[in-house]
Amino acid sequence: MAGERPLNEVQFLTVAEVATVMRVSKMTVYRLVHSGHLPAIRVGRSFRVPEQAVHEYLRDSYVGVETA
Repeated sequence: MAGERPLNEVQFLTVAEVATVMRVSKMTVYRLVHSGHLPAIRVGRSFRVPEQAVHEYLRDSYVGVETA
């Protein structure tokens, strides 16, 4: 796909780090991962979320006032 970075350049965040960035609980992050709203990979028993995916999710979820 266009715009994808090589895996060796992707920064992965833990669930706790994502929760800190988003200012939500870890449970909320787990719900987003399990529902498919936030892509993640499983490493052993934990998840890692691409940092770019977090930024895209926040950008796409932003509710702002549109100006004409």
